[in-house]
Amino acid sequence: MLSEILIDSGMKTGLFTSPYVFDFCERIRINGKNIPKDDLAQVVSEVKLAADRLKKRGTEPTEFETVTAAALLYFKREKCDYAVMEVGLGGRFDSTNVIPCPEVCVITSVNLDHTNVLGNTVEEIAFEKCGIIKENSKVVTSSLQEPAALEVIKKSAAEKNASLQIADYENVKIISENISGTEILFENREYYIPLAGAHQVENAIGVIKAARQIDSVSFENIRNGIKNTVIHGRMELISPNALIDGGHNEECSLALKSVIQKYLKNKKITAVIGMMADKDCESYLKNILPLCERVIFTKPKNPRSCEPEALKEISKSYIKKSAIEIEPETAYNKAVKESEFVLVCGSFYLLSDIFNKQSEEKL
Repeated sequence: MLSEILIDSGMKTGLFTSPYVFDFCERIRINGKNIPKDDLAQVVSEVKLAADRLKKRGTEPTEFETVTAAALLYFKREKCDYAVMEVGLGGRFDSTNVIPCPEVCVITSVNLDHTNVLGNTVEEIAFEKCGIIKENSKVVTSSLQEPAALEVIKKSAAEKNASLQIADYENVKIISENISGTEILFENREYYIPLAGAHQVENAIGVIKAARQIDSVSFENIRNGIKNTVIHGRMELISPNALIDGGHNEECSLALKSVIQKYLKNKKITAVIGMMADKDCESYLKNILPLCERVIFTKPKNPRSCEPEALKEISKSYIKKSAIEIEPETAYNKAVKESEFVLVCGSFYLLSDIFNKQSEEKL
């Protein structure tokens, strides 16, 4: 959303996100266009030379660190006015955190995820997220944060003498909503969010607060940018009878559950699910499976993937009809052929395996 707002304001805008869904080049974009493969090859080759020098000194950069460096190099070469950088993991030790003092720092909803790295409580995770807050910076978060996380954010901002803006959900009035999007009134101005779910309303008001911190951005830029936003793989209706969502933690499953209950309650849903083994699979499945008629478990082509048999064993408490189909694309095609409505969820890697070849034609 922030990228689209800056583009609408006439700024050449780089956008760095992860993971990709359909094409690796999605991770590095300028003005909404993926980095050309030749340009990606060039900047990655240059970064590799630096990485090789570091390796000789005993420090081997991770893949994410290497790609982050490539993105920053590309944005610099292309003389971007702004770069919108999504943090990869946590914040404090994330490679995106080399930026000395961002124009604005945005901390979205903090929940339990990556607990093996970030900590086992929302307070610990919020502390890691707050690592992006710099001295005298501008910070935006949501009033719907877990109270414990919000206290950590307030404390961190105060310690860094940073100004904190809290987007207050109490100031939101829903004008209309459906599975394609939500029209809201926020602080006496109307906006259309072309994304499903209340969580995207929470995200949007945070974006509005953040964008107002940037001098070159007008109200019209904010409204147009949000309206023009497209996010593949997040509660995305790809046909009248198919919804895809790459969210993988309990909070994501609750957001998806809300969308299903609100807009798909009369549908007989077949879910196609594949997940990573390091996720809280049971918390995810207990929220989604009772809303489905049946489920087909599959295995994304990733070494961290959870075995479908393990997912099926967990599912016994939540759904009666379950099956296994190892190949993700085969599982999806089978579900489409046999079902009234198909839900593909549980991992962005799963979406990539199924839709990567079809993305240019269908999406």
